[in-house]
Amino acid sequence: MPPKAKFTRDIIIQAGLSIVRENGIEALTARALGAKLGSSARPIFTVFQSMDEVQAEVKESAKSIYDEYVRKGLEQELAFKGVGTQYIVFAIQEPKLFQLLFMSEQEQPPKVVNVMPIIDDNYEDILLSVQNGYHLSKNTAEQLYRHLWIYTHGIAVLCATNMCIFTPEEINKMISQVFKGVLKEIIQENGIGDNYE
Repeated sequence: MPPKAKFTRDIIIQAGLSIVRENGIEALTARALGAKLGSSARPIFTVFQSMDEVQAEVKESAKSIYDEYVRKGLEQELAFKGVGTQYIVFAIQEPKLFQLLFMSEQEQPPKVVNVMPIIDDNYEDILLSVQNGYHLSKNTAEQLYRHLWIYTHGIAVLCATNMCIFTPEEINKMISQVFKGVLKEIIQENGIGDNYE
């Protein structure tokens, strides 16, 4: 008869998430997790098969937290801008989780046109916010989204690694300026007209 689990799956995941929030995914070891739970590492393995499984579950939990930021952005009047702002806010408020989700080395580096659907499960919802918010074709919306993500990701990385501090006003202004410039360029390039400003 297998030993009775001392901790629930959720308690272990939350403890693991707490470790990652404080010190990053590299700190999530069986020993550290046991210490966080006030136990040896042994009870963890009555619930999980391996630390890889624990880390995968913690990453899924981190994605759920990030998803809440995206939803908050999508609820704003300017949904696409809201998502970009929330992406940066997530990097500021949850730097280690941001690093886990968006600054991890990829085994096979994807082309830039494919990277966002790979790293962000919210890609389709965000893309729709661009298409619907600015009455753009899917192709044009993807171009705009890609350019703005690259720029926004740069700001977020600077924030998540304590390289720079930006005020909310600075973030708002930077995103607006780049958005308007890129949108204008894409519209002219595609001969859509200039009624989006």
